[in-house]
Parts: sequence; structure tokens; C-alpha cells
Amino acid sequence: MLSDKQRKRYARHLMLPGIGEEGQERLCSAKVLVVGAGGLGCPVLQYLAAAGTGTIGILDFDSVEESNLQRQVLYTTEDVGKPKAAAAAARLSAMNPLVNFRIHHTMLDRGNALEIPGEYDLVVDGSDNFPTRYLVNDACVILGKPLVFGSIFRFEGQVSVFNYRGGPTYRCLFPEPPAESLNCSETGVLGVLPGIIGTLQANEAIKIITGQGEVLSGKLLLLDALNSSFSMVSFGADEKNKNIRELRSDYGLICTPAEIREISHEAFGKMIAGKEDFQLVDVREPSEYKKFNIGGDLIPLGEIEKHLGRISRTRKVVIHCKAGGRSRQAVKILQEKHGYANLYNLTGGIRGWGSKC
Repeated sequence: MLSDKQRKRYARHLMLPGIGEEGQERLCSAKVLVVGAGGLGCPVLQYLAAAGTGTIGILDFDSVEESNLQRQVLYTTEDVGKPKAAAAAARLSAMNPLVNFRIHHTMLDRGNALEIPGEYDLVVDGSDNFPTRYLVNDACVILGKPLVFGSIFRFEGQVSVFNYRGGPTYRCLFPEPPAESLNCSETGVLGVLPGIIGTLQANEAIKIITGQGEVLSGKLLLLDALNSSFSMVSFGADEKNKNIRELRSDYGLICTPAEIREISHEAFGKMIAGKEDFQLVDVREPSEYKKFNIGGDLIPLGEIEKHLGRISRTRKVVIHCKAGGRSRQAVKILQEKHGYANLYNLTGGIRGWGSKC
């Protein structure tokens, strides 16, 4: 039963044939997990929250960077350096206090990929890398959860729905990952594109929840933003992809991201001031560390592969040296050879943090 506040806020939904009170009650009872609060996740979250989705989970381990603001319009300049999941929840709560927001400030991995999505009715994937997409897909197949997919690349976007009522999965459309993974930080992206694709994802989620319309199951919607043209590709299911029983062990090795993500001194300072949970790794030599350090775990570059067990795979990890060169090399080794996807290189190292460094 809808409350008076809900009736007033969602009045235009209640007027719609096929939605009405029953459809709105379904929305207000639904639990949706949004993986990624970046370019795609922002519009998904905004429209699901505005629509009155009862519980929205926000899963993201990243922080807001100034370069995000060109397309991630949920955030403002004041949010730079803040964890995305928390910043998104705060802004969305102000927009619609009738929705329950759950913050998952963590990286999705094999350890939690069944536990966290298992708490929700459906999952919307707003991630920007192939390891996460395959992991989310396999988890949803195992859990029997519908998955709303979206992706963007330069001026093009894609939307589909997987694992819906026995329909095809992500692996049915993309059996094998590409040889190399690129994202918008390496290739660029038109700022409005994730807004369009994310809104279409939200639309699919609402259709699934309310039981209205034709869901994009077995269909891939393609957008060319430069030509303002849409096209549709149909695809079928491969039964072996629908019978996944357990998660694989090689997600971190799928199309290892070539990107080396940088974090500025300003953003790093805000992480420290905000007492954000992260690991700091110093890859300088012991003599340099003894002379001056900022409290990180000392793992010299030459010994980095001997101490993989000391480097977290689930928390954000900031790696630094004196000027940024050795730490970039460490990030490259850990990503390309050992499948890490949660690393950040401190731009310029700790030069400037203290006169002795």
C-alpha cells in the first residue's frame, strides 16, 4: 500500500496505464544493485531513485576525480576526492528521501560477487572493464538474477538485458573478451553518451520490475551518437552459458586493463582527510623510506612480485615512489602479470610532501 507521500511524489506514474498503483508498488518494493557509480551508473541511479525504487545498492570502490565531472553529472566539484558510493548516496537521498540507499564501498570480486548481488532482485551493470562484466554475468547466472547491461566507447553505446526469464547471457553475446581492454580514460567519450545509455538501462530495469513493455532480452540496442541513429541486433542463447554453476578463478586475467590510473595529490589528500579505507604502498628503497616516509607499506619495486600477499585485491591501493616512475612500473607489473584491478599511481610521487623526500 502506497503512503500519501508516495502517491503525491509518483502521481504521474499512477496515471499511466500498465503502471498505476500496482506497478508503483512493485517499484517501491524492488531491490536493485547498481555496479559502478561512474558515467553509466550516475543516470541509472538518478532515474531509478526518482522512480521510487525501494532499495538501491551502490557498489563502487572508486573516488570522484575532476576528470569525471565532464560526464558524471551526479557529482559536483565539491565531491572530488570523496568515495563515489557515499557521494552518490548523499546526493540521491536529498533528491528522494523515500528511497533506501545501501553503500557498498568495495570492489566486486570472487569473494563477494555472489553475496552482494544475492541481496537484490536484479543487477544493473555500469562497470567499464571486461573482468567485472564477465564476473557480474556469471554471478547473475548462478543466482538467477536479471542483468541490465550497458557499455560506451567514444561515440557509440550498447544496451541489452541478460539472463531474463531463461534468455541469453552476456557470454552468449560475447563468448570471448577482446585481446585488449580500453576505457574512456584512454580513448575519450562524448560527455552526453553515458547519460543516454544509462537512462536506457534505467528504462529496462523499470520495465523488468513493473512487468511492462518488451525487455531487450536477446537483443542488443546500438547507438551511434554522431549520426543520432539506433539499430538492433538479435542474438540467441547458448545453453552451456546458462548452466554456470561456480565462479571462475581467472577474472583478473581476462583482458587485463592497459590503463594505469593516476591519483592527484589533491585527491590523495582528500582521501587521507576523509579517513577513506585504502592501502598505501611505498616502492622506494629502504634507505629512502628511512629518510622520509608517509606511513605506507614498504615493498621495494624489485621485490614487488615476492610480496603479492601483502597487497590487497579488495581495497583501493595507492602506490607511490619519489617522483611517480617506479610506482607506475609497479602498477603495470601487478596489473598485467597478476590481474590487479584496484591500483592507483600517485602522480608525481611524494615529491613535494616533504623537503627530505
